Amino acid sequence: MSTPPDAPLALIGYSPAAARALRTAGLIAVGVPDENLGAVMGACRTLRFSGALVHESREVATAGVVDPDASARRAGRVDAAAFTAGGAQGTYALADALTDAVEASGYAARGAGALLLGSGGELARALPLMRLGFTSVGIAADSVPDAERFVRDLPAGLRAFPVSRFDPALASLAERADLIVLTGGTLPPGLLQPYHTLADLTGRVTPGASGAATLNLGLLPSLRLARQLLHATGQRYRPEDLTELAGGLA
Repeated sequence: MSTPPDAPLALIGYSPAAARALRTAGLIAVGVPDENLGAVMGACRTLRFSGALVHESREVATAGVVDPDASARRAGRVDAAAFTAGGAQGTYALADALTDAVEASGYAARGAGALLLGSGGELARALPLMRLGFTSVGIAADSVPDAERFVRDLPAGLRAFPVSRFDPALASLAERADLIVLTGGTLPPGLLQPYHTLADLTGRVTPGASGAATLNLGLLPSLRLARQLLHATGQRYRPEDLTELAGGLA
């Protein structure tokens, strides 16, 4: 099955305003039903859609009806899909886009230590960051077994310390970290210190909290959209050209 160059892009869980915004940018975008997603995916392939963008509210459900890549499997979420002869191929573009954003910020990761905090699949968003040259990482999840399941996905040679986010030992682990990445939940009181840099993916931490520097992730939405569109359409877009559009899809 070959996809025509003008194949439409499916939008799952998005508002009609999102479809209009994408059409303004030159993309043929069509909202499709967001229930019975297995049947919807099959219909999109039959109608020769190129792929789909998936709203955050439908990412978990979509992961269950597509063939997910490694990033999507780790997160248990899919934010973009491509329709091929073999089926629907899903990815979780946010994970690699976060790495792009940290690199764009100029943060010096090589040789630094990191602490990732979150619950379940939230932590998978930050795992690709460990390819930037960190030497050690603490992984704080709701339980030690939850944290341990992410260790096998880390680069070889990286020292990993899985811990429960409710363990008092978390404080001493944070003391050895340079970058703290909050992927979900809240920061324990007193954990953030002035020598830390915080990457807040929740948007709930007050900038400058405890005197710590806050990593500028302003490019993240457009970097993510560029990766989503590449996966779903095969077309490359410059993130800097997607800033306004990405804001309209939030």
